[in-house]
Amino acid sequence: MERADTKQKLSTRMRLWEFPDQYVIEPTDGSGGALLAVSRADGSMKLLDQLPQSNSIRVPKIRTIFGVIGMLKLFSGSYLFVITDRECVGSYLGHPIFKVSSMKIFPCDHSLNSSPAEQKKMEIEFSALLNAAEGAPGLFFSYDANLTLSVQRLQDLGDESKLLPLWRQADPRFLWNNYMMEMLIDNKLDQYLLPIVQGTFQHFQAAIGKDIVDVTLIARRCIRRTGTRLWRRGADPDGYVANFVESEQVIQMKGFTASFVQVRGSMPFLWEQIVDLTYKPKFHIVKPEEAPRVAERHFLDLRKRYGSVLAVDLVNKHGGEGKLNEMYANAVQHLAGDDMRYLHFDFHHVCGHIHFERLSILYEQIADFVDKNGYFLVNEKGEKLQEQHGVVRTNCIDCLDRTNVTQSMIGRKMLECQLRRIGVFDAKETISSHPHFDENFKIMWANHGDDISIQYSGTPALKGDFVRLGQRTIQGILKDGWNALVRYYLNNFRDGTKQDASDLVHGHFIVSVSREINPQPQKAGIEAVASLPLALSVVLAGFFFAAISLRQARYDLWHLFFSVMWASLSVAISAYVKTNGRMFCNRPQLHKPRC
Repeated sequence: MERADTKQKLSTRMRLWEFPDQYVIEPTDGSGGALLAVSRADGSMKLLDQLPQSNSIRVPKIRTIFGVIGMLKLFSGSYLFVITDRECVGSYLGHPIFKVSSMKIFPCDHSLNSSPAEQKKMEIEFSALLNAAEGAPGLFFSYDANLTLSVQRLQDLGDESKLLPLWRQADPRFLWNNYMMEMLIDNKLDQYLLPIVQGTFQHFQAAIGKDIVDVTLIARRCIRRTGTRLWRRGADPDGYVANFVESEQVIQMKGFTASFVQVRGSMPFLWEQIVDLTYKPKFHIVKPEEAPRVAERHFLDLRKRYGSVLAVDLVNKHGGEGKLNEMYANAVQHLAGDDMRYLHFDFHHVCGHIHFERLSILYEQIADFVDKNGYFLVNEKGEKLQEQHGVVRTNCIDCLDRTNVTQSMIGRKMLECQLRRIGVFDAKETISSHPHFDENFKIMWANHGDDISIQYSGTPALKGDFVRLGQRTIQGILKDGWNALVRYYLNNFRDGTKQDASDLVHGHFIVSVSREINPQPQKAGIEAVASLPLALSVVLAGFFFAAISLRQARYDLWHLFFSVMWASLSVAISAYVKTNGRMFCNRPQLHKPRC
């Protein structure tokens, strides 16, 4: 494969100097580029030929960094995001791939000292949200390879495009720091413009006979409707869906390079599932009359990018999920044709909670589409032998657990097909006939599912034991139960703040003095003091005092009265919390729910 070259090489190692009035970033990798100075007053940038002289009274702090992620502007201050540690996780088409192990945010907010008090207060509130962004999981980058494009799209790049800087080649859908790069782009700082992808990168090598096969699995998360599990569901009016992830499985062997792409994403119409303290909040379909138009926009975009589309819907046929399934099927009915097909497969009804081997029934129904649209393949000379002309789009409710089990099954079938095509497998040979290779393949897909799930729900994927071991286990079922409880806690009491941080970082909510100088309306009445720990404490105290009073009731009837009073108070508070559960949850403040 051809190497994506750039006019100016990215700096791979830098030294950050913290001067009293500015940050100075100095390349130390021998690239010989200019130094970057960032004002600590307002975040303005300029290039320097040499390092400023330091004052002997205040010696600047110095730290090593490995990349500049970007700059985020709030009211009066700007905030510089940099990579402070990295981990090499493998190679992609001959180039090393790194994971962001830690990032740090440096404030450029000295001008805040002269700002009005109200503006200072709001700046502090918004900047506090960035603490959540600092721990964003699953960020990957390369100084040489374009991770946002599949192998097939990289091959299709023109010669002129291959000479462009990586950020200009990148697919903006998968560019995690797309919004934060704007200030660097405006200042033409190509040397520091490092594309970041959120997703996962899994890689292993294994022997098949005398040959070595190199397998890579990449996930690319779309940023257009990014966020947390219960605060980002369905689609927006433009057809961009929540938890949209492109997964690409790449193998290199005997000079051949083969690639297969799948996608996942929430059901493409407007629906929500707002947290309210219940274990499984009710689904709400928003503007059902808009569903066909939103779905059409979504699939038009998919067909433009991937060719033919097979939409595999894994949700339940009945209950709350059944209503979504019915809406989805009706919304895409008018889109069905040669290049668009919808297929419903009730995963839980067919497979239950343990019989996932029955997914073979699903594969029999989609095999003709997969065979017809194929995969991408080039030989050792870089000659294109085959292209992928369509994509399987899989979804369940979260597009996590059922989806990952299904995608791993499709990926396995396709990998076996590719190995037969290049002459490694015979007609009846399968991955499972090579135990070491089989084990690595299962682990790769299990880790893939865990990483995607952590980014969306906060926990590893459920049903991961089947993907990892090929069967359901007692330990796996118990682990699923624990992860389900953790998801409940995060969804109800942490994800609102995390959603606000995501909206800030990706520019879905842009802070400006003209827009937000007026403070947000204060909560009034009970909502102003609503606190689940406080309510729970009062309920437990009420039952405690009721029990004590009841024990004394035989000596004094007043104690019976007090026992009933305390018990009634506890029951009333419990009923109020249950009825008004949303009030007690951690909710996003920047974008309110639509229902």
